[in-house]
Amino acid sequence: MLQFFLIVGIIGIVISGIFIGAWTDGQQQRANFYSETPEHRNFRTKIAVYSGLIGVISLGISGLIYFL
Repeated sequence: MLQFFLIVGIIGIVISGIFIGAWTDGQQQRANFYSETPEHRNFRTKIAVYSGLIGVISLGISGLIYFL
């Protein structure tokens, strides 16, 4: 059970980082900002926030399982 929540947490954080654009440089971030519509940007941000929350909650649960 610990491994499941740990894997889900890590995958959630990685997906969040990909969708929010955390691992791009400034020029690529600027190009992405000006080449997409506001609806698409809101959709990406919403997915990033939800997957980030799932990742953080899963990592928290795995920490509780490990320490308790």
